[in-house]
Amino acid sequence: MSVDTPRRIVLLRHAKADWPQVSDHERPLAERGRSDAPVAGRKLAETGIGFDLALCSTAVRTRETWKLAVQELPERPRTVYEDRLYEASLGELIALLNDVPDEVSDLLVIGHNPGMHALADALAGRAEGDTATRMNRSGFPTSAFAVLTFDGSWKSVEHDVGSLVGFWTPHD
Repeated sequence: MSVDTPRRIVLLRHAKADWPQVSDHERPLAERGRSDAPVAGRKLAETGIGFDLALCSTAVRTRETWKLAVQELPERPRTVYEDRLYEASLGELIALLNDVPDEVSDLLVIGHNPGMHALADALAGRAEGDTATRMNRSGFPTSAFAVLTFDGSWKSVEHDVGSLVGFWTPHD
């Protein structure tokens, strides 16, 4: 696959989490999260993107979100549970994307805020229609996802490299 291949990145924030007396990493989904995650999965399926790879944070709430969302996809992509997604800074998220193999055209990342919002905002040098306005107005709520496109190698991912072509939230 050429490094000039058009690529898509979908950034999915985990569904609504509960606040029991456990460490932040171990927080499970709340009831609303368990109902929103499959809806997000159906909306991901409606994008028509056939993901080559899913990178999912190791936190309980992201793993539970993915378990519920992936059931709605026509095909389950290869999934890597990635420790580096939990509490990642913007720079760490970009470095993680730079490590994605170039055989991957369509990538799904299941992570946390503020990282998912910051990454979408940083990568989006351009935006279609009102997608950037809607994303920034909403604050990237739980179960929301952004769709970005760019051309080139994953090693070339940096600020303003892509176009924000879609943004969806479960409670518009």
